[in-house]
This record gives sequence, C-alpha cells and structure tokens, in this order.
Amino acid sequence: MSENHGLVRVVYSDNCLKPINIHEYEKLATEHLSQMALDYYNSGAWDEITLQDNCAAFKRVKLRPRMLVDVSKRNLTTKVLGQTLQIPVLIAPMAFQCLAHSEGEIATALAAAKAGVGMVLSTLSTKSIEEVSTSVHNTNFVAPQWFQLYIHKDRALTRTLVERAYAAGYKALCLTVDAPVLGQRERDRRNQFTLPLGLELANLTSLSGLNIPDPEGESGLFTYFAEQLDPAVTWRDLEWLQSLCPLPLAVKGILRGDDAALAVEYGAKAIVVSNHGGRQLDGAIATLDALAEIVEAVDGRAEVILDGGIRRGVDILKALALGAKAVLLGRPVLWGLAVGGEAGVAHVIELLRNELDVAMALSGCTSLDDVDSSLLAWEKHQVIS
Repeated sequence: MSENHGLVRVVYSDNCLKPINIHEYEKLATEHLSQMALDYYNSGAWDEITLQDNCAAFKRVKLRPRMLVDVSKRNLTTKVLGQTLQIPVLIAPMAFQCLAHSEGEIATALAAAKAGVGMVLSTLSTKSIEEVSTSVHNTNFVAPQWFQLYIHKDRALTRTLVERAYAAGYKALCLTVDAPVLGQRERDRRNQFTLPLGLELANLTSLSGLNIPDPEGESGLFTYFAEQLDPAVTWRDLEWLQSLCPLPLAVKGILRGDDAALAVEYGAKAIVVSNHGGRQLDGAIATLDALAEIVEAVDGRAEVILDGGIRRGVDILKALALGAKAVLLGRPVLWGLAVGGEAGVAHVIELLRNELDVAMALSGCTSLDDVDSSLLAWEKHQVIS
C-alpha cells in the first residue's frame, strides 16, 4: 500500500503496517539492514549506558501546558546561523549511509531539502561532498547544508575538505571535537565491521595531491582515517580552521558549560550539545541533562543545538524549552532511509513535524518564540540547570 506525503510518495510493503511513529520505523529497519549494518548504526560504546540515557533523559522532563490560548494558527519555522528552517531540525552527520540504501546521503539530502530542514554531511559519507550538494542544487528546494569534519594530523587533508565544501556551497562547518580517539563499540568489534564491496569513503577516494597511502580497499581507507584523528588538537586550532574560509563554525561534542564558553571565545557561532550518540565515552552525561548549563554559559553569544535521543516531536519541544534553537536528528533518519529511501526519510521528518505541531498546540504555543522554560517541570536533581 502507499500514501502521498507532501511531494514524495511513501511506499509500504503489503505485508507490513504503515509505520505511524519512529519506534515502528526502528523495528522495520531490522528487516532491511544486515546485522553488521544494524549494529554499526545502533551501537554505543562499551555498556551503552549513555546511548540509552540520551532517550531516557526526555522521559524525566515533564511539561506544564498553558490553557485557553488561541492556537488555531501555528508557525514552526526558525533560523539557525541566519539560515531558514521550516522546522527546528537538522539531519545529524552520520557516516556510511549507503549501508542503509543505495542512494545513501543523496536520498537523505533530497528528503531534507524538500522538507525545509538542514543537513550536516559527514566526512565519512558514502556520497561525495559534490554529489550531495549537486543533487540538492538541481532541485527547486532550498535548505542549508553544513559539512562535518575533524582537524586531522595531516592539516592538508582538513584544508582540502574545507575548500571543497566551501566551493560546493555548504553554509557552515561543523567541527566534531569529542573524538581525539575512536570510542570502543563492542558490537562493531564482535562483527569485525568493514564496508561491503562497492561502498566507498567518497570524500577520501576523490582526494588528489595528498600523501594518502595505498588504501588497500575501503577498510584500509577507514584505518587511514582513524589514524588521522589528532589527540593533540586544542582550542587554538579552531583559529586555524576558521582562517581557511569564511563559513561560520559550529562546534559539536560539547557537554560542559565551561567548554561551551571557550568555544564561543574561540569563534564558534553555534554549539552542538552532543555525546556522539553515546558512541564515544560511555557514562558521559545525557545531552538533554547538559543542555541548560550550556545555554546559560553561552548566554546568547552563540546558538545552541541539541543532538541525541530525539524520538518524538514532544522531545523537540522539550529541547527548545530548555534553550536549544534546534535539534539534530540522527538514527531515526537511518531507519527511514533503510525502510524507504528518500521517501522513508521524508516520512520520518513529517511524523516528527506533525508531532511537534500537535505538542505546541496542546502546550499553548503558536510559534517557537512561545516555547520557554516555563513549560517545564522537573526534579532539580535530575536535570542540570
């Protein structure tokens, strides 16, 4: 069976029910992904405590809705770094999306653009910087695309990636700072994770003029990338990165107020509160629990974005009420991509948009400007403030 959702046609198998929420997409994704791919997407570090707590944190926060407000008209649009979003959502940077669907990051980018949400492209994408940008620029839809990167040991590698992203029309750089080394994900170790034949690290295979050794296949390239992570990077390196192009800088991986203040001091225009989806340091604080402290430390000098644990539209509302300007949406996009490609991603976004719209109406909010901390109730020991 099928149903029209906006500008794309979502097709469902005759032998399954149409998913009506993100949780059902997660279940369906297990039927479309290999065990290795499923574990790669869904796993966290070590005992996966932080992975689970990212979602659990939203359940600890309760709402105090306003009554008898005229909510007959509602506006969900916002701007992040001056760039318009139809809903306060950007797609998080996620590697190897062709594991989920042959069109990978291109399908995700098209769905995001048509929905008017932003997308952050991973350095470890399986479609190149240029392919993803061109796919969106060839449509009539306008939505911001950012590029996620690291500061590598080989600074020429970082410089080349930045120059390519700037030339391709990306609107911001998103620097991941919580991976001086890779976290240990035991599901991947057990599976001896490797990219299947035919998939490639598109942004590395298309490099030229750099001292990249014989890759010995994509597994060799991934090893090369892991070895390029630089544990010696400090705040001062942000100044060098910003000298490469005029794009605004978002710093992703912040969990402390003092780090957020330092990021702003060194030029960050946006702070992404993130623990890498629970994939780096297990036992790290849930991102929602860290949000209020970071918003207070930033004090309006940069925009704050929450990453991690979003599964319902009401989760977005709670993040906004705690001071986030927008959220990054991660694993649910991969589940939608696995189930239905571009149409699946579009439907995931639509489900969350509709849930956020209803949650705003039931909370007495007509626009995102109405969403503030007065909507929230929590035990003070549960959420840092």
